[in-house]
Amino acid sequence: MTTFSDLGLSQKVLSAVTDAGYTTPTPIQAGAIPFALQRRDICGIAQTGTGKTASFVLPMLTLLEKGRARARMPRTLILEPTRELAAQVAENFEKYGKNHKLNVALLIGGVSFDEQDRKLERGADVLICTPGRLLDHCERGKLLMTGVEILVIDEADRMLDMGFIPDIERIAKMIPFTRQTLFFSATMPPEIQKLADRFLQNPERIEVAPPSSTAKTVTQRLVASNNKDYEKREVLRNLIREQDDLKNAIIFCNRKKDVADLFRSLERHGFSVGALHGDMDQRSRTNMLAGFKDNQITLLVASDVAARGLDIPDVSHVFNFDVPIHAEDYVHRIGRTGRAGRSGKAFTIVTRSDTKHLDAIEKLIGAKIEWQNGDLTALPPPAEHDESRARRGAKDKGRGRRDAAGHKSEKKIEQTVAVEIEETPARTESVKAERKKDQRPSHAERPARGGRTPNPANDDRRERRSHYRDRDDGPTPVGFGDDIPAFMLIQAKA
Repeated sequence: MTTFSDLGLSQKVLSAVTDAGYTTPTPIQAGAIPFALQRRDICGIAQTGTGKTASFVLPMLTLLEKGRARARMPRTLILEPTRELAAQVAENFEKYGKNHKLNVALLIGGVSFDEQDRKLERGADVLICTPGRLLDHCERGKLLMTGVEILVIDEADRMLDMGFIPDIERIAKMIPFTRQTLFFSATMPPEIQKLADRFLQNPERIEVAPPSSTAKTVTQRLVASNNKDYEKREVLRNLIREQDDLKNAIIFCNRKKDVADLFRSLERHGFSVGALHGDMDQRSRTNMLAGFKDNQITLLVASDVAARGLDIPDVSHVFNFDVPIHAEDYVHRIGRTGRAGRSGKAFTIVTRSDTKHLDAIEKLIGAKIEWQNGDLTALPPPAEHDESRARRGAKDKGRGRRDAAGHKSEKKIEQTVAVEIEETPARTESVKAERKKDQRPSHAERPARGGRTPNPANDDRRERRSHYRDRDDGPTPVGFGDDIPAFMLIQAKA
């Protein structure tokens, strides 16, 4: 059986690994560490929770024992897709590098630039960062990347698939071409592999499990539900209460809004629950994650920001409140449980509208997932009043009802105009007669107020305007109602 001492690691690293309680390397560690120590480029693919982080942390610590970093010139660079993953890697360097005197700088958003600048000025042997914050420091002239010897891109598929491609290309151009590049990921689709090949030179591919496979220690089940959110929330609550062995659980939602709504709902029903998503400030995210790790919170409702690489060793359950849109995310989500050989359970709530995404997941993992209590065909049909309400809502959209401001819709206006156009000449004459009868007396006919004498010139102008207004030889112009501007009634001169 292979041990860590057989991999070529330094004595300082071996001592720290032993103190951490590890004796036997995982397959990805046994495969990657020797090649990393030979400064070969590596593309490592393994299931989530199999120790990929230690696969690059341990050899980097050994290689960094010789040499020293200069101010603002880091020796190694590790790129992570999220702040939580970056902070987790920094914790691994503290744990395994306790016998080294290395400066580790963590550059993530939500933290003061000044504090990070002070760390860079002292010289960083290891620079761990998210791409955006790294480029911010480079643009401010605080970093020089020409001294980087090792580049690590962790969760490579996510980094390249989430829109980080332009940022990584910019960063790669700043780093010497002779660098060593290490890619590690749980999934590596063909299209992402083509992009990864651009950053690797004759890489050693280490694949210790089929790509996108799930751990055998995780029991997977599907739970059918109707589409309504309140029904899904009720299904989730019943599912949580049915779990006798639930110690803690992560509940995944597709949208940040759904995370907030579900958090409030579970809190109202008396559950010990917290929330984690990308719109939260860094301090809140760190405190929430720490509270969950310390078992102060039983349930953590999260977006996919918590799906990638977070090492929370003893998560007993994972609930997918929403079926993930991208099939690869399913592998990462359920990988939060059943880690390091432990058993875990993963439940996914499926509605009729999720069948397409479910088919993609089963195709990716190459297996059919069992249903908990009957599939979607066992569900009762949607209530009739819901269907009639939906049909009525669809009709109202096309029917010309008044909007929120009280204005008529365009369709209603068109119907009114059509009725006015169809009015007969007899009707027009009767309308004119009614208007004349209701006309107010002219200024000359009204008694003067306060003893003032009427002005004849003004009376003449008013009479002329009234004359033009009362000339109605043709039908009433459509669209003006009873108030027709006088200039519209003046006959044009030939």
